[in-house]
Amino acid sequence: MRILLINSEYPPIGGGAGNASANITRCLVTLGHEVTVVTAHFAGQPKMEVQNGATIHRIPALRRRQDRSTALEQLAFIVSASVRTLRLAPQLKPDATLAFFGVPSGAIAWLLKKRYRIPYIVSLRGGDVPGFRPYDFKTFHKLIGPFLRVIWHNADAVIANSIGLRDLAVAFDPHQDIPIIPNGVDGAQYTNDSREWSPARLYSVGRIVYQKGLDLGLRALAQLKDLEWEWRIAGDGPQMETLKLLAHELGISERVIFLGWQSGGELTRWYHRSNLFLFPSRHEGMPNAVLEAMSSGLPVVATRIAGSEELVLDGVTGLLANAEDVDSLRDGLRRLIVDEKMRVQMGQASRRRVEQDYSWENAARQYSQILISLQK
Repeated sequence: MRILLINSEYPPIGGGAGNASANITRCLVTLGHEVTVVTAHFAGQPKMEVQNGATIHRIPALRRRQDRSTALEQLAFIVSASVRTLRLAPQLKPDATLAFFGVPSGAIAWLLKKRYRIPYIVSLRGGDVPGFRPYDFKTFHKLIGPFLRVIWHNADAVIANSIGLRDLAVAFDPHQDIPIIPNGVDGAQYTNDSREWSPARLYSVGRIVYQKGLDLGLRALAQLKDLEWEWRIAGDGPQMETLKLLAHELGISERVIFLGWQSGGELTRWYHRSNLFLFPSRHEGMPNAVLEAMSSGLPVVATRIAGSEELVLDGVTGLLANAEDVDSLRDGLRRLIVDEKMRVQMGQASRRRVEQDYSWENAARQYSQILISLQK
C-alpha cells in the first residue's frame, strides 16, 4: 500500500509527535508499505532523502527553531505542503494519507481528498484538540474550531493516542467516533542492565514551557533540601531563563542542571545515568518521554493527568501526584528519593509494563489495519 504521511514535525525537529511519526513510518515500511513523508525543512537537513526505507520530502516552511514552531510557520507549512503534495500526488498515487495533527497536516489531507479523492486519517496529538492547554491555545482553538470540524467530518478516521485526549475531542465534537492507538517505545534502544541507584538522580525531558510543569517540580524539590538529590532537565524553550531564576530564588540552583537541547543518543545516555524520572506536566496526549523512561527501567513520579495516569500505575511503576499540587508532588518525591529499594522495584515494573503493552510495532499494525480498510 502507498501511504503519504504528513507532519510538520519530523526528526530532528519537533518533540513527541515527530518521534511518533518517524517510528510509525519505520514500522509501516517493515510491514511492507511504501511510505512517503512530507515535513518541514530545517537548517542543514537534506531536502529529500531515503530514511529507514521511506522517502522524506522536507519543504520550505520558515521553520526557525528545532523544538517549536509559531502560528505563522504552521500557516507557511500548510501553503507549502499543499502546493508540494498537489504536485506529488499524481506521481505517487497514494492510496491514503496519514495526517499527524488536525492542523496543519489535516488541512492538507482534506485538500488532497477534495482534489484527488485520497482517503485520509487524522492522528490527534494534543495541541490540535480544543480544550488542550487552554492557557496557550484557547484563542487559537476558537479560530480553527470550525475548520477542525470540517477536517474531522471529512476524514475516514480520526484517532487519539490516549483516553484523555479522546475525551477532549469528543467533548468538542460529540458526533465523532474516535478510537485510540497509544504511542509506543523502542524497547531495544532504552535497555539498561546496569544503573547506579544511589544517590537519587532525577531526570526530566521535554520542551521548557509552562505546560510541562517544571516550576511545580522546582517548588516541590525546594522543600526537600534536607535530602540528597540532583535534577537534570533536558530540553529547550522560552521558559528556560525564568526557571533558572526560580531555581536560584528557591536556593536549589546548584542541584538543578539544565542540559539544553539533546540529541536522541544523548537523551538515552541521560536516561541510563538517572534513577528517577520526574514528569510534573499540566497537559499531555500520550507522553513519549514517560514511555522512554519506563522502557529504560526508571520509576516515574508524574502528575495525575491524561496520558500519564494511563501509563504510570500508581504504587507499582511509580507515584502519581495531584495536578497543580506542589505538596502532593513533594510527598511523592520524598517517598522515592529516600527509598532506594522502592525505586529499584518500581523501575523493574516500569520496564515490564512497556514491554508487555506498548511498542511502535503494535501501534503501526493498528494504523496499518485502518489504512488498508480504506481501500475496500
